[in-house]
Amino acid sequence: MRTPVSLRGFANVWYIRAGSDSGIHATTTIQMIFNSLQFIVFFVIVTAAYFVVPYRLRWFWLLLASCYFYMAFVPVYILILGFTIVIDYLAGILIEKYEGRMRGFLLAASLVANIGVLAVFKYYNFLNYNLTKILHLVDYVNPIPILSILLPVGLSFHTFQAMSYTIEVYKGNQKAERHFGIYALYVMFYPQLVAGPIERPQNILHQFREKHNFDFERFKSGLARMAFGFFKKVVIADRLAMVVDHSYGNIDAQNGFSLLVATVFYSFQIYCDFSGYSDIAIGAARIMGFELMENFKSPYLSKSIPEFWKRWHISLSTWFRDYLYIPLGGNRVKISRWYFNLMVVFLISGLWHGANWTFVAWGLLHGIYQVCAVEKDKFLKRTNIKVSDSLLMRVLQITTTFSLVTFAWIFFRAAKPVHALKIIDKIFRVSVHDTLNFGLNTTEMWFCVFLIMALLFKEKFYNTVSVTNNYRFWSLILFLIAGCYFLGVFGAKQFIYFQF
Repeated sequence: MRTPVSLRGFANVWYIRAGSDSGIHATTTIQMIFNSLQFIVFFVIVTAAYFVVPYRLRWFWLLLASCYFYMAFVPVYILILGFTIVIDYLAGILIEKYEGRMRGFLLAASLVANIGVLAVFKYYNFLNYNLTKILHLVDYVNPIPILSILLPVGLSFHTFQAMSYTIEVYKGNQKAERHFGIYALYVMFYPQLVAGPIERPQNILHQFREKHNFDFERFKSGLARMAFGFFKKVVIADRLAMVVDHSYGNIDAQNGFSLLVATVFYSFQIYCDFSGYSDIAIGAARIMGFELMENFKSPYLSKSIPEFWKRWHISLSTWFRDYLYIPLGGNRVKISRWYFNLMVVFLISGLWHGANWTFVAWGLLHGIYQVCAVEKDKFLKRTNIKVSDSLLMRVLQITTTFSLVTFAWIFFRAAKPVHALKIIDKIFRVSVHDTLNFGLNTTEMWFCVFLIMALLFKEKFYNTVSVTNNYRFWSLILFLIAGCYFLGVFGAKQFIYFQF
């Protein structure tokens, strides 16, 4: 069994890679990952002090703690956050003050500043590398240098949250925040700073002005949510990662069956990894009295791709819906333009996830899925065919949707498009004679399957279990802590979405 039981793993040094298919990679030491001893100590101190600090200073305490949290990654990059925070703070006030074209100009300036920072740090080398390849075809040397740029942790997340603020002020849905510290806290609130949920100002800004007294029932609910998040991450996601990393790290040595199983495992790895982070963030904020939006609702039980995107990474999908899809015209346009809008949204969503053609391919696939879903609905309506709501049909729909999503995950996980195509080729040539080659024993493999099945059938219970009964609450917490301690895989496993 490759499951160390020592908490020493919590104190390991963590690394994050900001890479693209350009082959340019950078690494940095990370010391404040949620599933680390450092974070647990940080969380206890910050939360305890929050209820001791006078109410009028609590915003300052949280802002100070959030700055420390972010600087634990790469200290100098807090200057980037500071730059965009100042720009957007001033832009919000000026947008509210002025009328006419000036408001549009100020919004554009704010968006350009945010997107510009994102473009430089996340896409400069990707674009430059592809320009070099194009120029090479005509025997021309690209004079623009490749830079060793380290991707700031969670840049895409807090950039989108900052953009939502100025957009909402421009639309008149949010008053400009005059308190600079409160606005800075809106962008930097540590539970959701590096991987969301991507909040809207209407939901979270006013909460920073409210007085939150310690509430034991809220404490129990938040702690249980955090415990489930830790369990998803260290027990399920990181255990499945052993299989996925082994297979995707050496494709040539794997057969189709091994790659197929690894791909299915990756679907659940990325879900437990990301939703586990969201659970910890929501729980940590709830203990202090803040309510963050839900980010996942059992997405793998979706009966269609459109439904999947209503359940998966909800804060991002609604962001693209409100700030890109609807402004493009949404579905209130002719059919060809509607399909164009869908494709644009999902292609940009793919690029948002990473500067690599694999992410573009992933977004393209989901765009195609959406167009096909529209065509299917049109066909059923035109032919007046009624889809049965029987159990068998629901299972078939869920299985089909999961298969399509899992197929797309191949491009998301593969390092290069050619690797994804090689994996797909091997999977479609799977043989009954193929055997699993993961380096894990049979017991460990079946335990992985058990965890996946338990997640599918009991996750709703996990998130809704009542903790009003103290005996039930402490039994649950002790069970989850013991599960993490004895069954957790403790190693250098960052949260997948930290690289975005």
